[in-house]
Amino acid sequence: MPNAYPTDTTPPNHSEPKTSERIRVWDPLVRVFHWSLVAGFATAFIVEDDLLGVHVWAGYLVLTLVAVRLVWGLIGTRYARFSDFVRGPGAVLAYLRDVVSLRAPRYLGHNPAGGAMILLLLISVAATGISGLALYGAEEFAGPLADVMRGLPAFWGDVLEETHEVLANLTLGLILIHVAGVLVSSLLHHENLIGAMISGYKRKEIE
Repeated sequence: MPNAYPTDTTPPNHSEPKTSERIRVWDPLVRVFHWSLVAGFATAFIVEDDLLGVHVWAGYLVLTLVAVRLVWGLIGTRYARFSDFVRGPGAVLAYLRDVVSLRAPRYLGHNPAGGAMILLLLISVAATGISGLALYGAEEFAGPLADVMRGLPAFWGDVLEETHEVLANLTLGLILIHVAGVLVSSLLHHENLIGAMISGYKRKEIE
């Protein structure tokens, strides 16, 4: 998908930035979504079935956040929109090759690989949450899918439990890759991307 906005794509020269002028890139909704999703998924993953009520409500929170982010990706601010960072496989692979050769261009918003990871995480988190709802309905006869799952054979409980666990672990793996990508990009372009997701601001000028 073509980028609707001009983007800073100048390769880094690994020198100090020319200026410290900053620009707001991440709006409050994006930042609240990001850290709330981190908290919600971490809570559900850590407590598991030991605190089933907490686990379930964390899952509800995660699914709600994903739904809000999908809408915001269509109508939100410039760098929050999917049109700003969703690109084709060719662009993603080209960017990854540039990363390996240490000449990847800098983007104010998500780079092509980061954009692809955002989509993968949204899909994976949503699938994990939906499988959890199905499992909750099948085993506890509770939740919004309880009536649908109630009549299924008992073995479906085991299938859904295994599916939910695999998806949760897959999501965790994607998160670890995402964090590694953030750290690599931060080092490559001499900027704190984690801090930017807290403050909302990034360095405006190219390197």
